[in-house]
Amino acid sequence: MGDCRPVIAVTAGEPAGIGPELCAHLALRDWGARPVVIGSLELQRQRLGALADRVRVRAWTPGAASESGTLDVLDVPLAAPCRAGTVDPANARHVLAMLDRAIDGCVSGEFAAMVTAPVHKAVINEAGIAFSGHTEYLAERTSTPRVVMMLVGGGLRVALVTTHLPLAAVPAAITPDVLERTLRILHRDLVGRFGIASPRILVAGLNPHAGEGGHMGREEIEVIEPVLARLRAEGMHLVGPLPADTLFVPHTLEKGDAALAMYHDQGLPVLKHASFGGGVNVTLGLPIVRTSVDHGTALDLAGSGRADPGSLFAAMELAVDIAGRRHD
Repeated sequence: MGDCRPVIAVTAGEPAGIGPELCAHLALRDWGARPVVIGSLELQRQRLGALADRVRVRAWTPGAASESGTLDVLDVPLAAPCRAGTVDPANARHVLAMLDRAIDGCVSGEFAAMVTAPVHKAVINEAGIAFSGHTEYLAERTSTPRVVMMLVGGGLRVALVTTHLPLAAVPAAITPDVLERTLRILHRDLVGRFGIASPRILVAGLNPHAGEGGHMGREEIEVIEPVLARLRAEGMHLVGPLPADTLFVPHTLEKGDAALAMYHDQGLPVLKHASFGGGVNVTLGLPIVRTSVDHGTALDLAGSGRADPGSLFAAMELAVDIAGRRHD
């Protein structure tokens, strides 16, 4: 009898990193959905390590019955041989081919969601391919004009107005239009994907002390506060702009369902400290469901068998939850 559960595509990430061995652990749990690893079938078999006696790797057959301890792999062959811990620009196209296959399957409805293991951005760029991250790549491939990166973990949800930008470029990138679109996407997906009927969003200021009345910068007065006032008039529950150093304290956090930080390193260090390796990156605003681990490729751990699958498990759980809510 075939397996009719939703299929979740899991891209194996940088082949020289810990992604393939993390993926092997997916075969050890019942997810209430069917995970299918998109990556090299040969490499996945090579990276089983200590799980070799507990996990069987097989080529994915749509509709075939799943089996306990069996990892289904949709084969995307390597472009060049791979050694754990040693990246090779020759395999950059392989990494993007995995992403493209997962995206196409999600768009067509073949997959209910996609989960991504970490990629190595520098080696993709060394291959001559402009790549700033999964989030931006997914937006381009799905023709989505604006997406929002949000990390979930440790009891927190932290979204970002800007992502992978040099710090010097951040103030100019926070325009009224960008901030408004970010808040609309965040609000909409907190309702639709997380089931929060009336989300409360805590909004950080850009400057120390949220600008301190204009004495430490005017972005709060000229950009952030007018946008918040306009959206509050529509009924959104927005608090701020708040000084970032006091936003992330328990008595303030308990008043919100999510926090919006202005830039990458304003909000994510707090969340990663709180989530202890169990954080999840979720891309809001896409027409598909995508979650990801919140860590890098950990080349120094690749092949050692010591990599912790906690973040991948959390990403899988969230993908299954969101995909299920979308189809209720």
